[in-house]
Amino acid sequence: MKQYTVDAFTDKVFSGNPAAVCVMDSWLPDETMHRIAMENNLSETAFTVKTGDRYHLRWFTPGGEIDLCGHATLATAYTLFRFYETDKAQIVFDTMSGQLIVNKTDDLLEMDFPAYNLKPVAVTPLMTEVIGTEPIAAFMGRDLLCVVEDETVVRNMSPDMEKVLQLDGALLHVTAPGADYDCVSRSFAPKLKINEDPVCGSGHCHIVPYWAEKLNKTNIYAYQASARGGQLYCTMMADRVKLAGKAALYAESEIYID
Repeated sequence: MKQYTVDAFTDKVFSGNPAAVCVMDSWLPDETMHRIAMENNLSETAFTVKTGDRYHLRWFTPGGEIDLCGHATLATAYTLFRFYETDKAQIVFDTMSGQLIVNKTDDLLEMDFPAYNLKPVAVTPLMTEVIGTEPIAAFMGRDLLCVVEDETVVRNMSPDMEKVLQLDGALLHVTAPGADYDCVSRSFAPKLKINEDPVCGSGHCHIVPYWAEKLNKTNIYAYQASARGGQLYCTMMADRVKLAGKAALYAESEIYID
């Protein structure tokens, strides 16, 4: 089975967020797809099957299947545009989170994702302990979003993953205003067996709605301040978030499974 490894939200390899992409003729058993994701040991492995003029897309972490993943969607679209749908400028995916559309515009791939509804929650001592400073605000969507005042806190934090596991939400996102960007953030996902997600697209479906309202801006230029780093060009559109970025092919390979 053909597999591609693509670095998403970057224009060069060894940065951004790597995802494996498996383009298949038909579905494998869920257990097999999960085992492939564990074997790859990347934050995401995407599996896609074409049905008619659309693609069905699923995402697996080493910890299991999830309902939405931005960087693996970008990586899948990049792979399909480059190798399978070279004459197309749009790909439509059917997913657990509904229909996702990816458009190719100039040198960017733009994804249209649902925004998470953010509910304010109380800041707790555990949040402060994990982050290293008291957040000025906290919100819950699918994930926990904590806001701090200074981007150096985001860039320098080294959270205890055992304590992150005790927080509510699937992932933890910590964000602050940026000097060179509208916002900077980092994303932690030990519940999915990923300590840090280098560039989290679905996380920005939490982060962008917050900053769009806070800054009274539609367009948000975001930076994920992980060791690999990644840039996202975001647009808030009612209850949707458009996430645009670049991608770079790292490897093509063949998987051999029984």
